[in-house]
Amino acid sequence: MPPYESDSSDEGEDYTETNVLLGYASEKPSGDTVSHLGGHPTWLDGKTAPSGALAKCKVCNGLLTLLLELNGDLPEHFPGHERRLYIWSCRKKTCRRKEGSVRGIRGVRVAKGAASKPKATPKPEEPRQEEKPQPQLGASLFGVKNGASSGAPANPFANPFSSNPPSANPANPFAKPLLSAETQEENKEEASAALPQTFAEKVRLSSPPPTQPARPHEPWPAESAFPPAFPCYFLDAEYETLDAPSTPQIPSNVRIETEAESSEKGGGKEDKDVFESSLDKTFQKFADRVGQNAEQILRYEFKGKPLLYSDSDTIGKALASHSENGTSSNAKVSVSKGGKGIPRCQSCGADRVFEAQLTTHAITELEADEMSIDGMEWGTILLGVCSRDCKPNDVPEGEVGYVEEWAGVQWEELASRK
Repeated sequence: MPPYESDSSDEGEDYTETNVLLGYASEKPSGDTVSHLGGHPTWLDGKTAPSGALAKCKVCNGLLTLLLELNGDLPEHFPGHERRLYIWSCRKKTCRRKEGSVRGIRGVRVAKGAASKPKATPKPEEPRQEEKPQPQLGASLFGVKNGASSGAPANPFANPFSSNPPSANPANPFAKPLLSAETQEENKEEASAALPQTFAEKVRLSSPPPTQPARPHEPWPAESAFPPAFPCYFLDAEYETLDAPSTPQIPSNVRIETEAESSEKGGGKEDKDVFESSLDKTFQKFADRVGQNAEQILRYEFKGKPLLYSDSDTIGKALASHSENGTSSNAKVSVSKGGKGIPRCQSCGADRVFEAQLTTHAITELEADEMSIDGMEWGTILLGVCSRDCKPNDVPEGEVGYVEEWAGVQWEELASRK
């Protein structure tokens, strides 16, 4: 996090701007017409909805309520991809604190030809076709529409500090000439015909099955079938700024007591241990960090580190080393052999990375008009997404598909609500 010093002509205080983009709820429209807190969902193409199975709570099988819809376009990471993120929650009290009562969905549309595929070297006798100019990545970042996201607003939550993908490698003069798909298929058929039939059958039988499992396809329920929606807020976005840590000044007339002197008076180490054990340092860091921008409802940093609400629950123990509290610099936090991290993508098996999290002030905004004090009980909701931004295998390029992503919930401590 690069430090930034304010001008001496202003307040004269130092502060730090981080790479985390914060979202704030606003009743007035912002520049991003897609992202919003609460309300009803909108789809990438305005008509293609996910499978209705993704709209159901895994605990009670009832319909969920939308918490967040976020414009997830990241042209510097996934050029030609349109992305949208959704977080849903079950409103039934009996489903709280149970896995599957909060679900995350990623919508994706990959423009035709956007996937980086090796192009076959043209034969000498064939005339080289004139290639159409491709939209530049920088142009899309500055608001120029490209073929994949025509008409879609720029994503204010895209992180300009993130590293750009590496440039393509130069051509390898020692590589074998690439063959067309038809030629490759003909060669496979000829090779299979030349082999004994039994061996060819064994080869086909031993071929691995598709990596993506079959997805459920159910009609998306009518809007009237869902529970009442939360009020809808637009999102304003700005980068997180933190006050520089202050160095307390000790008055000259104060005497500092050593640990040895303190232990002689009957206090000391035992009292210190009792105090530190009763203090949840992870929660304190969460409260202090969020408290510096108290009205934030969203923290966003693709391939960043989550800010944990607790380190004593299952999620806290799994992600502690990859969080703001940990020392790991690895942005990919998929499950390791020791069971630490986020589960891998269920669609393609790739690592998942952290992208966004809701904070507790979102509850205040969503339940502002509700008189009951028995509302939502989560401290933060983390969203982990496929690092490859994969699309379903059964969705052709240029069409919209939806994939369920990992939503990790850290619940409030029960004692804190008494």
